[in-house]
Amino acid sequence: MAGKVYDKVKNYIEKYRMIEAGDLVVAGVSGGADSVCLLHLLHRLSAEIPCRLTAVHVDHGVRPESARDAAFTERLCGELGIPFSLKKADMNGYAAAHGLTPEEAGRQIRYAAFEEVLAKQRAGAEKGKIAVAHNADDRAETMLFHMFRGSGLKGLCSIQPVREHVIRPILCLEREEIERYLAEAGLEYCVDATNRGDAYTRNRIRHHILPYAEQEICSGAVAHMNDLADILSETEEYLEAQTSRLYEVYVEELPGEPPGLRVACGLLSEAPAMYRRVLLSCMERLTPHRKDITGRHIADLTALMAKQGGRELYLPYGIRACKEYNALILRQNASDGIPPDKGGAAGDRVYAVMPPAEISVPGEGTFAFALLQKSGDFWKDWQNIPQNRYTKWFDYDKITTALELRTRRQGDYLTIDTALHTKSVKQYMIDEKIPKARRDDMHILADGAHILWIPGYRISQHYKVEEKTTRILQVRLRGDYHGGTS
Repeated sequence: MAGKVYDKVKNYIEKYRMIEAGDLVVAGVSGGADSVCLLHLLHRLSAEIPCRLTAVHVDHGVRPESARDAAFTERLCGELGIPFSLKKADMNGYAAAHGLTPEEAGRQIRYAAFEEVLAKQRAGAEKGKIAVAHNADDRAETMLFHMFRGSGLKGLCSIQPVREHVIRPILCLEREEIERYLAEAGLEYCVDATNRGDAYTRNRIRHHILPYAEQEICSGAVAHMNDLADILSETEEYLEAQTSRLYEVYVEELPGEPPGLRVACGLLSEAPAMYRRVLLSCMERLTPHRKDITGRHIADLTALMAKQGGRELYLPYGIRACKEYNALILRQNASDGIPPDKGGAAGDRVYAVMPPAEISVPGEGTFAFALLQKSGDFWKDWQNIPQNRYTKWFDYDKITTALELRTRRQGDYLTIDTALHTKSVKQYMIDEKIPKARRDDMHILADGAHILWIPGYRISQHYKVEEKTTRILQVRLRGDYHGGTS
């Protein structure tokens, strides 16, 4: 078994040209089963493909046993004769400071540590590689995670074998193969207790959904999903080439500051799959993070291009979109995302919300958005906070699509009780005797068709802060029509 696993990984590395003679390979090693397997296989492989191997362990400063894991990893590297680097960080503090989930904060900290060691140890003409220990089960879990969240094709491609100089040599191995390899090789490893619980979404996929699929639907489901990821990756590569071709045809980059783009409305004559990709590419040119651009934003841009007459749309990172004759103009605002307070009908504007931010809506007032991290005695203090008509708090992690401040649309609804019964926004406004002339002008806070808050009225029960809430969205409205106060 150990020999078959080694040959399988060696062939996988050669297939994707992950490691070549003379490379410097920085391996991320947590001390868990996957990373111990990765380190041991790379050590064996270095005898056949001469490369310089070094290991990095990151102590996130969260778990009581983290010092034990660091000591174990250092000892293992010593036994194998592999240089070892230890990096310590305050993951929770970093997450709070940057408004991130602990998982995302940990990922950023780890890769920053790997890059730091790579930069310090790389010498001469060496090609630097960062090796991480994702496996086939991780890839299947990530595919399902993205699918459940409504990802596009790129998300369904899941984890890639090679991304720039990051390589994943054991992505071809299932978790069961890794554990058998370690047992046959007599290798010990650390067990992270947080992986046993169901606190994290990925853990629930790992513990319940994938095992059920393997046992009750199709034996070999993980392998089949990995094959599909490869097929989708090839498809994505082809579509990306076609997207670049259409971008050159329909998009003009506008000079000056702030930067901008002119998109010819003729783009909509192309297949929907392609014009959506081109619009996404446009947004990527103007924003630092693709993950903040959702299908809702692209749908809004498409609707704006197809609309007769002028209209404006405000998007993440202060991007303003407007229709001018037969073209869509995308430009970054110098005001860092605070839309200008212009005249005209309030209903002509859709504001994409990315906290922290302030958005001034003509005739409505100024909405201030802040992201708070719940910790310590927060929950006890929280329950003593008085209710305020114009300051509301929401469970930020329950938001599933792009958060928008906009006027109502057909199909909008609220959850109205703890049983999560719903009521249409239209019926709610009728019941509350909101004047008909006012209903179409009011800006409401929306997560897709699910409405978080009708300012001055009620919030949706679904988004209320609970004891298990970790991140809180605070929204304050002041001035203008509502006379709101923070």
